[in-house]
Amino acid sequence: MAFIDNVLEKPSYGWYDVNGGLSKPSVLTIFKEFFSRLNVFKTKKNWLPFTSWMMIACLAVPFSLLLFKYLSWYTVLIAFVYSMVVMGAHGTVWYHRYCTHRAYKFRNNFWRFITQNITLKIIPEEIYVISHHVHHAKSDQPGDPYNAQGGFLYCFLADVNHQPIARNMDEHTYNRCVKLMKHTGQVSNTYEQYQRWGSLANPLRTIGGVILNWGFWYAVFFFIGGHELACTIFGAAGFWAVGVRTFNYEGHGKGEDKRREGVDYNRNDMSVNQLWPGFVAGEWHNNHHLFPKSARSGFLPHQLDLAWCYIKFLNLIGGVTEYHDSKKKFLKEYYAPQPEICSVTGKVLLKTAS
Repeated sequence: MAFIDNVLEKPSYGWYDVNGGLSKPSVLTIFKEFFSRLNVFKTKKNWLPFTSWMMIACLAVPFSLLLFKYLSWYTVLIAFVYSMVVMGAHGTVWYHRYCTHRAYKFRNNFWRFITQNITLKIIPEEIYVISHHVHHAKSDQPGDPYNAQGGFLYCFLADVNHQPIARNMDEHTYNRCVKLMKHTGQVSNTYEQYQRWGSLANPLRTIGGVILNWGFWYAVFFFIGGHELACTIFGAAGFWAVGVRTFNYEGHGKGEDKRREGVDYNRNDMSVNQLWPGFVAGEWHNNHHLFPKSARSGFLPHQLDLAWCYIKFLNLIGGVTEYHDSKKKFLKEYYAPQPEICSVTGKVLLKTAS
């Protein structure tokens, strides 16, 4: 566990309190850590979290135009679908199931590039992927970068306070991080560059990639519907970028045990299945923690999984060559028919799943 324990930059308040439990910093302490880690004048190694939040600041402009200039039922509907469904499902497809868990494999780099850039690029892969491996290894335990027991702000500001990689790794440990990111297509820094920038990602490539991605999509949406459509889409993406930071707090019961019998079968952590993230983004979170490497997490008939629909579609047209699907294993091991006695007739009833 040494790699998992030390791969992330420890916050100033640490992961553990004096009794060995979770360190729960005050609101003031969390904000001090946040602004300290955004300060690029303090050290250039803060460039990646700074860039991540600068993108949100930039997207606040089209979001404001959407609210005060282009607001209508038409733009609200478009913003809703793009932020909740398109951006939500893409986050599950790309960052979660592919970049982190390698739940499926692309035929070639073309299909990987299309999937990566099919929406506006907002979250740097490095911030998401490395920390998410830690999240699964230490879920709801001290060291979990978005431990819901730390409170809302502990999770909401985790991409700055808890998720960046450690800045003092030796070369062997750094190369392990590089290996975790290689399949995503990221061209990582050399170890010498890492010592300078404190990241796997290179600033020029990262910022240049965002500019090209945003420029392409703004041009496309402007051509289709002018500034009104372009600002609507970009504003919706900004709304998603803020909203997604609340997910792990909600998805782990807000720090409480909100698991339900017959709904949340994974009992190793506090993750829960929620209807809204499940329907719009395919994020049936308790199912996912049960089978993290599965390309599908909507295992039951009512659990719509749009992320899986995209992956399966690419498989049908040849863009995805193989995938892991744990539905059968889930049904066999956790949802196998259990005999129940009808209180009226006394007959044996069987629950079924398709």
